[in-house]
Amino acid sequence: MGRRLAFGTLGGVIAGLAVPAAAGAHGIQLTTDLPIPEWLFAWAAAVVLVASFVALATLWPEPRLAALRERDWLRYPRLLEPICGAIGVALFVIVVYSGIAGAQLPYSNLAPAFIYVAFWVGLAFLSVLFGDVFRPFNPWRAFARALAWIATRARRGRPGSAPLPYPSWLGRWPAALGILCFAWLELCSSTTMRTDPETLAFLSLAYAAVQLVGMSLYGIETWSDRADGFSVYFGLFAMMAPLRWADGRIHRRKPFVGVLGLEMLPGTVALIAVMIGSTSFDGLSNGTVWLQLYPHLFTLFKSIGFSPIGTAIYVLPYTLGLLVMVLIVGGMYRLGTLGMRSIGAGYSADDLARRFAHTLLPISIGYVFAHYFSLLAFTGQLLIPLASDPLGVGANIFGTANFQENLSILSGNAIWYVQVAALLIGHVAGLTLAHDRALTLYSDARDATRSQYWMLTVMVAFTCLGLFILSSTQ
Repeated sequence: MGRRLAFGTLGGVIAGLAVPAAAGAHGIQLTTDLPIPEWLFAWAAAVVLVASFVALATLWPEPRLAALRERDWLRYPRLLEPICGAIGVALFVIVVYSGIAGAQLPYSNLAPAFIYVAFWVGLAFLSVLFGDVFRPFNPWRAFARALAWIATRARRGRPGSAPLPYPSWLGRWPAALGILCFAWLELCSSTTMRTDPETLAFLSLAYAAVQLVGMSLYGIETWSDRADGFSVYFGLFAMMAPLRWADGRIHRRKPFVGVLGLEMLPGTVALIAVMIGSTSFDGLSNGTVWLQLYPHLFTLFKSIGFSPIGTAIYVLPYTLGLLVMVLIVGGMYRLGTLGMRSIGAGYSADDLARRFAHTLLPISIGYVFAHYFSLLAFTGQLLIPLASDPLGVGANIFGTANFQENLSILSGNAIWYVQVAALLIGHVAGLTLAHDRALTLYSDARDATRSQYWMLTVMVAFTCLGLFILSSTQ
């Protein structure tokens, strides 16, 4: 019965992929001229996932990933980290100062472009390629470490007060809340609030202050690893990188296998659901489906008493949409783990959700690449002139103030191919990780394969969602 239900669900999801839609790019929209219809890409993606599942079930009878080991590759001087920290603090000061003292125009001020493009998107790309690059540059961590070093010197070696024990039940919930709040700012808040340089500058200062308080209470590294939303967010992406930087050494490993070491703290699944759900809603809110749905939500909130004059009635539909998308992502994964529970072996749905949560991380970075690739390629070019004129006052520090964006560096077809490839690679990687984990949990290889009917359904569903959002974006 469980097998029939899983394949029935999978068939329904694949059928949904057959609906043709226009392809689009996120960020900058370019016309596509694809050699085959868009719906064939959807079918091809589903076929690739099913074929990958069959290949794994046939050719991968024993767990292999846990046996892969890191290798020492290079050394780097420990002085590099404080230097990076100083650079991070300097960049933070420049961005905040630009936001407060510069022209209060989004495209003439460094703060909005740096925060939304270089920081939010660019660091995610760099993290999955080169490791946790944010950690050494993290400005509030660097500032806290500098203060701790000065305090130690002032005490002349005498031990200071020990930090409070971090509550185990809290886990990564603060990080999940922090990323959800940033997603709300970017996707749901009023245009004035999310693009106003001065507002972004003061919000940056407020966030840094909260992190410094948390670090002072619970310890710098503990707070950074568990509660600092951006540190945890980029750190999760870095676990998929082929490089790991630690203790003066650079370690090499196979891509994606680092997620096997994910520590399953409370709030981890919620954080990953926020990561995938917020990216999904970003794409959805730029598409035709949302344009058709938004007026109905607006009317709904108006009917229950919200005034059409204030900003709340315009913000609430987006807030509801963001929360619902996060719940949909979490619900899809929950259904998959509930299905796996039917295989037996005594694992509860909660236990399975924790054990397979790392398999969602490749999907998350696949969504990020698919939705933000064009944004980084095109809007990221704004950083070139803004580097010479961060305040928007007509300066030309590096001689690049007159740089003009080049919208011909990528075609609409190239963007679409990158988007589809990113989604496929992320989902195939997730499917591979799930299969390998199932082999470690179930003594019978057939039970392990049966359990992955459900994970295959989840993966195809996420692929369906991602391609639908991409193809419906205007």
